[in-house]
Amino acid sequence: MKKLSKLLLTLSFALSITSSAFAVTVASWGGAYTESQKLGYGDPTAKKLGVEINWVDYSGGLSEIKAQKEAGAIVWDIIDVFAMDTITGCDEGLFVEFDFDKDFPAAPDGTPASKDFFTSMPSKCAVGNILYSWNYAYNTNNVKGTPKTIKDFFNTKKFPGKRAIYKSALTNLEIALAADGIKPGKGGAKIYKALETEKGVQRAMDKIKKLCTDPKGGCVFWSAGAQPPELLMSGEVVMATGWNGRFFNATVGEGAPIKQVWDGQGLDYEYFVLVKGGPDEANAKKALAEMTSTEGLAGSAKYIAYAPWRKSSIEVMAKGEPWYKDGKTNMVPHMPTAPENTKNYFLVDPIFWADNGTELGEKWEAMKAGL
Repeated sequence: MKKLSKLLLTLSFALSITSSAFAVTVASWGGAYTESQKLGYGDPTAKKLGVEINWVDYSGGLSEIKAQKEAGAIVWDIIDVFAMDTITGCDEGLFVEFDFDKDFPAAPDGTPASKDFFTSMPSKCAVGNILYSWNYAYNTNNVKGTPKTIKDFFNTKKFPGKRAIYKSALTNLEIALAADGIKPGKGGAKIYKALETEKGVQRAMDKIKKLCTDPKGGCVFWSAGAQPPELLMSGEVVMATGWNGRFFNATVGEGAPIKQVWDGQGLDYEYFVLVKGGPDEANAKKALAEMTSTEGLAGSAKYIAYAPWRKSSIEVMAKGEPWYKDGKTNMVPHMPTAPENTKNYFLVDPIFWADNGTELGEKWEAMKAGL
């Protein structure tokens, strides 16, 4: 029975790939995101290297690649993953460890890859793909004045009206402390130092609770990325936290009068990993290096408002403006990592949330229940 199950699993994975067995296969999240990867650097890399690159969708986590390995039927070469998955998968020997400056090309000016990427990697098996922002936006038709800082998001006296915030504690605690006067420090170190203490957590919770119970304010909790722009356009809220790509799509794609505020933003990330023992590991490694090159990562920003990990990619985009696929939209101002947008930010800390997420989540839900 066990052999039969293993055979069926092998066949299942094999049938999920309709491409050549010698193609490089990349597992990613699907939709507009994967489309930006395919068009931005996947297809150009395939053409340059003369190697077929196929893209398949998956739902995240490590269970599928572990099952492939257990069945002796690994069919993926590269996977787009979260930070903690790079750490876990690296520790478990699922992924290839990189000699970063040897395996990834330098910037056009010769800057080593390790210095050209926006920040360091969470594991030896990770290479940065895109960064996106947890920031806030407002409908210019519904707000008098011009919100400019994270403090303005909490300023109901100057900007009355309800706010939409994410349903969970993630990033809400960080922006609350940033708005309450804690300068993030390098990568948000000062914020996370405060959140390591009960006093700091309570301070953040109190800041959110005050906003949500303020007669001039109030909170609407969102869970899906499409909701913040919708809530802004309906007038149900005057400001909303959300993901910069969603706000960009509403503004550029639909002409919505929405303006983003980058002060106090939280930068979050996606990574690529190279599967150890994948069907075409050698070509996959070459493809990965090309896709995460300066030009490669810049290419994806032609199709989506996520920032390339490489600093030099921003320079390429600036010289090539208007960079967006519509031929008329300058993309650098919409990049979370643009110099103008990174004067006051924090890097979402995956290790902090892995260690403290459950406990903080319980406190968060208790706070919400008391609103």
